Amino acid sequence: MNEAAPGAGGPVRKVVIAGGGTAGWLAGCALAHQFRDRLDITLVESDQIGTIGVGESTVPPIRSFHRFLQIDEQAFLRAVAGTFKLSISFEGWRRPGHHYIHPFGMTGQGTLAAGFHHFWLDSLRRGMSSELGDFCLESVASRAARFSLQTRPQVNYAYHLDAGLYAQFLRGIAERHGLVRIEGRIGAVSRHATSGDVDALVLDDGRRIEGDLFIDCTGFRGLLIEQALQTGYEDWSHWLPSDRAVAVQTALSGSPVPYTRAIAHKAGWRWQIPLQHRVGNGLVYSSRYMSDDEAHAKLLRDIEGPPLAEPRVVPFRTGRRLKTWNRNVIALGLASGFIEPLESTSLHLAISAVVRLIQLFPFEGIASSLVDLFNDAARAEAEHVRDFIVLHYHATRREEPMWTACREMPLPPSLELRLRAWRERGHAWQGADELFRVDSWTHVLLGQGIEPRQHHPLARALGDDDLQRLLASIRDPIRRTVDGMPSQQAFIEHYCKSPAAVWGSRAPAA
Repeated sequence: MNEAAPGAGGPVRKVVIAGGGTAGWLAGCALAHQFRDRLDITLVESDQIGTIGVGESTVPPIRSFHRFLQIDEQAFLRAVAGTFKLSISFEGWRRPGHHYIHPFGMTGQGTLAAGFHHFWLDSLRRGMSSELGDFCLESVASRAARFSLQTRPQVNYAYHLDAGLYAQFLRGIAERHGLVRIEGRIGAVSRHATSGDVDALVLDDGRRIEGDLFIDCTGFRGLLIEQALQTGYEDWSHWLPSDRAVAVQTALSGSPVPYTRAIAHKAGWRWQIPLQHRVGNGLVYSSRYMSDDEAHAKLLRDIEGPPLAEPRVVPFRTGRRLKTWNRNVIALGLASGFIEPLESTSLHLAISAVVRLIQLFPFEGIASSLVDLFNDAARAEAEHVRDFIVLHYHATRREEPMWTACREMPLPPSLELRLRAWRERGHAWQGADELFRVDSWTHVLLGQGIEPRQHHPLARALGDDDLQRLLASIRDPIRRTVDGMPSQQAFIEHYCKSPAAVWGSRAPAA
């Protein structure tokens, strides 16, 4: 018999999702797909309440999630005006004018004892000139703006997508599987007089939407998880200084590249995300070092192509809820916390939480053991992503006041240990459930200019001729493969081109 959490009721049969947007429809789509015969699922949202709608860049695990939901890739990409993403281009992060790529694919060929980067570092020591990215198919293809699904091995990729169209696409699947959407504004959250659990959402018109389990997708407000349950928030702004973004969409000029651009500036960074029909742009910044007016002007000055709407400012606070699952409420998306847009993890964290909920779903009542497992996993995942993002801010040679403060700030102990292991021995690792792989850490550490003092001695066992042959055996096939790939634009034209009706009939997403 399951141990019930304090205040937990009986079996869970009615799930109410508060708020739509991408997070709400991700949850609704997945739960309806998996549990359509066992659950009564309702989503409450209001067309009068805008969504953030700028989370348009993803990471590769989204493809596994789509396979789980039996989503056809070509139909999806046509519906969201999507493009492919092989990497992130970091421009000006180490210092102004410097550039490196964080690719999604495997780099080189190492051994169980020593990863490829040890052999590459030893090749530099011996005077053999190359770039680490030369040994990664995704990196070389990014440089050439090429894409194909016919490579062997197949490229590892994610997507750029229109967030508003993605929510519509997910909604269609969810409603076909029985989810019921209710239009209305949430005026109050009702709690049970005895247990303290949430028992209903009360809409402005007086309707009560009752449920057994509630999923809070109300964005930064955290209407249920924070305003009703007062869960608490762990602030990470002392490690991640950016607290605002100003976003605008522009007309597409030229062909879309298969990577997200992250361009550093004196008080933060700027994103550029190409879709089939437009480009998403945003300026992330710290309000301590740049005013809203200055950010607005800088964004309009730096973008390419005419803006499609007036730029809008989005304030945020980096950190996480102390509990993602509290009583009978689970926070999802921005309601659960935010670790800023760098490295495109927001959608991934929402997807990861939804999959975790499916695995631990409390059909027979909320068990404290499962709640604790859910919260521990959410905390560990968020902290891992946080550390990877903090690395980008901390490892810099830029001299502006914000960047100097980031370089000199105390680090989370978990990141400090990773940096010591890298600096002292060139060691990078990936935990079993961590998003960012060894190759990701390696490319960013080296790209940001952190050189290890030593690397694995096993690399020295290869003679010069053998090492050169090893490098050539990896690098040359990659070059030939990329030479045979079409441009991303050409690939999209025959694989997943969106008709203008998909995006031409709606205003740009907020």
